[in-house]
Amino acid sequence: MKHIESDSNATLKQWKKLHTKKEREKTGTFLLEGPHLIEEAISSGAKLQHVIIEENFTMEDEWLKEKFTLWSVPTRLMKQLSETEKPQGIMAVCEMMEEPEERIEKNGRYLLIDGVQDPGNLGTIIRTADSAGLDGVFLGEGTADLYNGKTVRSTQGSLFHLPIIKADLREIIAECKTLDIPVISTSLQGAVDMRKLPYMNGFALIMGNEGSGVQAEFQEESSLNVKIPIFGQAESLNVSVATGILLYELQRNR
Repeated sequence: MKHIESDSNATLKQWKKLHTKKEREKTGTFLLEGPHLIEEAISSGAKLQHVIIEENFTMEDEWLKEKFTLWSVPTRLMKQLSETEKPQGIMAVCEMMEEPEERIEKNGRYLLIDGVQDPGNLGTIIRTADSAGLDGVFLGEGTADLYNGKTVRSTQGSLFHLPIIKADLREIIAECKTLDIPVISTSLQGAVDMRKLPYMNGFALIMGNEGSGVQAEFQEESSLNVKIPIFGQAESLNVSVATGILLYELQRNR
């Protein structure tokens, strides 16, 4: 086990830089925090470069000591690395996942994210897509960074379970149409009540920005627009909640 005691340690400084998107993209790595996320990463075949533990952290999985070189840091340095109020005592530097060559398959079930900016919303949406059994998630322009710490924590490990690809949504919509996959956009204008959606084998659901919704261009390119009925006085639903409702309705209908 290696020990770091100084704030000026070069390795520690490099890890702290991973709080920035620029450094994550430069190195192709990101930070994981907590036993659960690290276990999910390992079980999914993700590559961990370093495992960092707080000096008094109790290792429940002794095999970690055999598989990885562990770094020990005092509590004050773990607090500098962590982006949470109460660090969980263990972190890791993980390599970003490789994107698959084949993006769209016939009868596939996909989620297209159009400019969702809040990392917590994005992470929750990815977790919901995983729970709903989707085949892939596409992140369009203006969407929060997948490897932002808050996004990663909000996925609860689901980012390791299904393909998540940065893409030009225009291209993805075109690919779906070529394979006769219905493209569904959320909208309030000329939209079908979700309870009246027709049967479909596969689908590509587009969810939009928290404030402005799905771009008009994508709504026009969609096979149909859909809306969720509001029974109370709220004007709208949180985008992650709306995504969950629609994905499960689409799966039930399927």
